[in-house]
Amino acid sequence: MIKYQLICKDCNLVFDSWFASSKEFEKLKKRKLLNCHKCDSLQVEKSLMKPNVLNRDKIQKEFLSKENNFSIKKTIKEYKTFIKKNFDYVGSNFAYEARSIHYDKRKRNKGIFGKASKKDIIELKEEGIETQTVPWFDDKSN
Repeated sequence: MIKYQLICKDCNLVFDSWFASSKEFEKLKKRKLLNCHKCDSLQVEKSLMKPNVLNRDKIQKEFLSKENNFSIKKTIKEYKTFIKKNFDYVGSNFAYEARSIHYDKRKRNKGIFGKASKKDIIELKEEGIETQTVPWFDDKSN
């Protein structure tokens, strides 16, 4: 897949579009299947694109920014709140309880959550027992 920035020569609209390959873009252009979604013109061309190069500084700024970090923490807190309200906490007995539900078909009103080692999670998966890992951190704010 390749992404091109396109420009309409009639209305100067700039937009992005994905293509299977550069040859696919040329084929669609030649068959007059590319048009501007604003003015319906067929005068659509590729514009010059700057390469999107990631460097260490850009990655650190983008992924470690306070706003992004705050947003991630907020989302995780929302997940935690939902899980605590809608699931039963089984502590470090998670693997045992998950197997009990899976094999004994023991009915529960709620799902479960708790602690499990990586080894336990791998073994549960091998047994066909689906689990999810959620990052869990203290709600303390600095």
